[in-house]
Amino acid sequence: MAKNIQQWLDEYGASHQNKVNKRIHWFCVPQIFLTVMAFVFVIPTPAAMLEVSPHLNWASIVSVGIVMYYGMLSLPLSIGMAAFTALCYFIVVSFDAAFPGYLLPAAGGYFVFLWALQFYGHEVEGKKPSFFKDVQFLMIGPAWCMSFIYGKMGLKY
Repeated sequence: MAKNIQQWLDEYGASHQNKVNKRIHWFCVPQIFLTVMAFVFVIPTPAAMLEVSPHLNWASIVSVGIVMYYGMLSLPLSIGMAAFTALCYFIVVSFDAAFPGYLLPAAGGYFVFLWALQFYGHEVEGKKPSFFKDVQFLMIGPAWCMSFIYGKMGLKY
């Protein structure tokens, strides 16, 4: 039986109870999402795709898949994740335009720093990261953050 979104969030939340670890994850998880978007964005795009649209690239294609994944778990949550994904895409495109050639090294260095912080948070928590149990938890982390935003806004997910 497939897990529903609440089961995923509850299981993820079980290893994110410590206040320090939670704060670290609130800082790191959205930015890790952004750096991964940058990694996908720098994959060379075939000319045929670019002829269709300058925004038809691997990052935009993966973004559609990401939103579809969240849509299978929760349609309301997928709307927030679609907006966040679009914001990340905009930031990546803007950074690449402003600093050509620096997106990959900047994202790479920041990615390593962010993961080091996350592992420190789990050391403080005393629990292993959830993705060691199931790699899908890498996708649940951003949804976990979004679920708190929805809760603060009084929205159901």
